Amino acid sequence: MGGHRETDEGDSDAALLRAVAGGDSAAMAALYDRHAGWLYARLARRCADPEVVREVLQDTFVTVWRSADSHRGEDAGGWLWTIAARRLVDAWRVQQRTARLRTAPMEEAGDDCPPTASAEDRVLAGLEYGDVGTALDRISPELREVLRATVVDGLTTRETARLLGIPEGTVKSRAMRARAELRAALAQVSPSPMGGPA
Repeated sequence: MGGHRETDEGDSDAALLRAVAGGDSAAMAALYDRHAGWLYARLARRCADPEVVREVLQDTFVTVWRSADSHRGEDAGGWLWTIAARRLVDAWRVQQRTARLRTAPMEEAGDDCPPTASAEDRVLAGLEYGDVGTALDRISPELREVLRATVVDGLTTRETARLLGIPEGTVKSRAMRARAELRAALAQVSPSPMGGPA
């Protein structure tokens, strides 16, 4: 596979994304081969409909093709998952609207994503637009990605380390710093006290 290596940490994804931003379809294929498997698996844990999962995966990589130049150079895994999770929320919303129009007089679940997945999608959407989303936007991207992986996605430290391409110890220290920064950011966004002692 072509490309040059600049640093040890995440350079191959960053190099591929730079190439994709320049219109290199071979780099896009390599990026897809590297990330489509785990993205599909994580999407499938949130939605039982394999057709929806395939569509969301395709939409994710179309978005990557169109917006690779917006990638800031950090590890691509968290960035790709953020895009995929948003596309899944969008797909869920479209399904819900379509189902309501189709079955307006009757309440039927149909073959949509299961209720558990829908609840997770609602939480993801709430995180994006509520006080927590605003506070998350105020913390540094590398801390935000660790929080999303460990808290929102429920990944273990080991899984998060693999996803983000960083050591497990770094995941733990970033998670601790991220929680502290998120608390401070939430206090600024919503100054009222948030429950009792931690």
